[in-house]
This record gives sequence, structure tokens and C-alpha cells, in this order.
Amino acid sequence: QVQLVESGGGSVQAGGSLRLSCAASGVISCMGWFRQAPGKEREGVARIDDNGKTRYTDSVKGRFTISKDNAKNTLYLQMNSLKPEDTAMYFCAADPRWHGSTCLVLQQYNYWGQGTQVTVSS
Repeated sequence: QVQLVESGGGSVQAGGSLRLSCAASGVISCMGWFRQAPGKEREGVARIDDNGKTRYTDSVKGRFTISKDNAKNTLYLQMNSLKPEDTAMYFCAADPRWHGSTCLVLQQYNYWGQGTQVTVSS
């Protein structure tokens, strides 16, 4: 059983930065960040595979950076130049069943965190 605990959300003004963290109960091959705003579908924001390759949704490219520290079993999402449209609940996701490039297109993850709220005001 994999446990994921997110932290680092909060309220910030447009143009500001936040860093989200996701502490995992082990090293997991496929990990990602998703977000869901009220009334909208869940959206994949960033994914990282076990080789460190990453993939981002177009709206966050150049602003967000996903990374992981295997020694600490922790996934991060550095969010810069935040916009009001980035406001959402952010979820960490993980799946140990897949590896490599499959991680970068994965939609259905086995494990999810409880979410952390990010609110960006204009």
C-alpha cells in the first residue's frame, strides 16, 4: 500500500510562487501532479518517470517544474509566475506498475494523495 501526503499549498497573488511537496511511502516509478478546479474535470499538470523524464500540460510549461528526490521519497512541484487560472486542488498521484515513457502518458494512477489547495488571486 502506497501512502502519499501533499503539503505546500496556500494562497498567493498572481505572479507569485509556491512549491508543493508529496511525501511517498517508498520510491515509485511513475508519479505526477493533477489539479481540479470547481466545476472542471481533473487535469494532469506534470508527470515524471523513473528516468527523470518529465512532461507538462501546455498551460504550465515554462512556469512549473516537477522533480523528485528519491533519497527522501518526495515529489515536488515548483510553481512560478502563478496565474488565477492555476487556482485548484492539487493532487499527487503515483503508480508503481509502470516504468519509463508509459509514466508520461499515464492517466489512471493507482494511488492518490488527499490534495492541497492552491489559490491565486489577481
